[in-house]
Amino acid sequence: MSSLNAEKLARAKSLGFSDRQIAHLVGETEDSIRALRKQLNIIPSYRLVDTCAAEFEAFTPYYYSTYDRGDDEVKNNVAKKVMILGGGPNRIGQGIEFDYCCVHAAFALKEDGFETIMVNSNPETVSTDYDTSDKLFFEPLTLEDVLHIYEREKCWGAIAQFGGQTPLNLALGLQKNGVNIIGTSPQSIEIAEDRKLFAAMLNKLNIPQPPNGLATNEAEALVASKRLGYPVLVRPSFVLGGRAMQIVYSDAELSHYMRFAVEASPERPVLVDKFLEDATEVDVDCITDVGLPNGGTIVIGGMLEHIEYAGVHSGDAAMVLPPHTLSQEVINTIREYTHAMARELQVIGLMNVQYAVKGSTVYVLEVNPRASRTVPFVSKAIGFPLAKLAAKVMAGKTLKELNFTEEIWPKYWAVKESVFPFNRFHGQDILLSPEMRSTGEVMGLDADLGTAYAKSQMAANSPLPIGGRVFISVSDMHKDEVAEVAQSYVNLGFEIVATAGTAAVLEKAGLKVQRIMKLTEGRPNVVDLLKNKEIQLVINTPSGATPRVDEVKIRTTSVYTGTPIMTTLSGAKAAALGIAALKKSGYAVKTIQEYH
Repeated sequence: MSSLNAEKLARAKSLGFSDRQIAHLVGETEDSIRALRKQLNIIPSYRLVDTCAAEFEAFTPYYYSTYDRGDDEVKNNVAKKVMILGGGPNRIGQGIEFDYCCVHAAFALKEDGFETIMVNSNPETVSTDYDTSDKLFFEPLTLEDVLHIYEREKCWGAIAQFGGQTPLNLALGLQKNGVNIIGTSPQSIEIAEDRKLFAAMLNKLNIPQPPNGLATNEAEALVASKRLGYPVLVRPSFVLGGRAMQIVYSDAELSHYMRFAVEASPERPVLVDKFLEDATEVDVDCITDVGLPNGGTIVIGGMLEHIEYAGVHSGDAAMVLPPHTLSQEVINTIREYTHAMARELQVIGLMNVQYAVKGSTVYVLEVNPRASRTVPFVSKAIGFPLAKLAAKVMAGKTLKELNFTEEIWPKYWAVKESVFPFNRFHGQDILLSPEMRSTGEVMGLDADLGTAYAKSQMAANSPLPIGGRVFISVSDMHKDEVAEVAQSYVNLGFEIVATAGTAAVLEKAGLKVQRIMKLTEGRPNVVDLLKNKEIQLVINTPSGATPRVDEVKIRTTSVYTGTPIMTTLSGAKAAALGIAALKKSGYAVKTIQEYH
């Protein structure tokens, strides 16, 4: 540290070096560099972004930091201030849903008389619009930058649970540096994020989770998977959007994953979970004030049942609200587990839980004591702004004061479908996996479930056909169920086209099938028929962990030709339900306000 004097440190900061970078270069800690900087009074000043290009005086409160000496242009205000940490750059896994939550938090706190201060580095969001918050700081979401703003503005509190994983990862460090994190405590967030602490909590509450283990290297991962039995779900800890999450079926696949997909260490272990095949996944969003001194209310905002089986990332899966196949017993168990975990974690604000239902057993996959990407969908479906209510709860109001104490169970169906960018990525297989790929989502609302699903497909630019030919090719593991699915399409008036393996199964069940050559056998094959618009729907389930080349070609050709494709039998069943509803009565349009 002796080599670092005031002049050098000031020069480094004006050139844009962060405290962490400087600490790395001189062999110190980030905390010690920050302490030295403050001791030497080397702190940033904030300038107003000139939104009027110097023609007129700018009043829009957009600020950026600089270490070039000059006047600080931040306008002071005596109101109680709350800082809202945004999501930073939009990318797959952390998209606009979190920005929605930040915007609603700003609106809600303004209504309650707080001055709202938004911190976000992304100009392409609504949270960075000039009229969303009272002040906006265009700054990176790092510990250093957030602390500067918090101290400069003398904030009363900060919200870290609305911007997704990025601000959530800062919560503990901010609290250690004196920031009042309002809402659920960083310690509770840590229990949910840390696998060992989380498992201990579930054991205490007697709530089942899939058998699992931790691995810090390849050998440990192989031992864990041998104990659990394949398939297993492997993923790094503390990741965004299911990044590098994978289902593996063999030692060879697991070894490849540990060597090339992740960097495992004792600080960042890899999570190894037993994968529950053919389980139904359920997302639950709830709001609670149990962590407040005078609170005690827990309200489930929505239970969303996935249409695809467990294993598809919740950001990619199609979902139905309320659940459409779960028994009342399972629904009651989900409600009981959600309430128990909210109380144990002393949640203040929003909490998201992901469950897997196998038979009558409900397993907890993960708990996120924060806003989730399904909050905007649930809020619009039930007609109550959960993010707004949560912000007011975090600032100290109880749900009783806000008159929101009863669970809403809609008398209509809301279907969420995801939008994917596959037509921009030539040759990329469209199979859904635990790693998130969607770039948006749409909603279908109707009193009839089939019609609601059909509307969601129209909105996702993949409208369901009401006649024509269906090409069916499924893996061996799905051949027992395929005849029933094919029969539903025959009943709807479709002709069935299939390659030899699937055709033999369907013919044995008494169905009339037009046989077609595989891609490797010659032409005409299904790719030719797709290009000629002679196939109106494709049902193609993957043959295994590593898809065959011809499968990928069929799926990508379906995308390029705009032909609807189902890669799961559950999706194919939902599509049949939607087509039946369209053929029976078509569809009508109502505004979302009419539903509420």
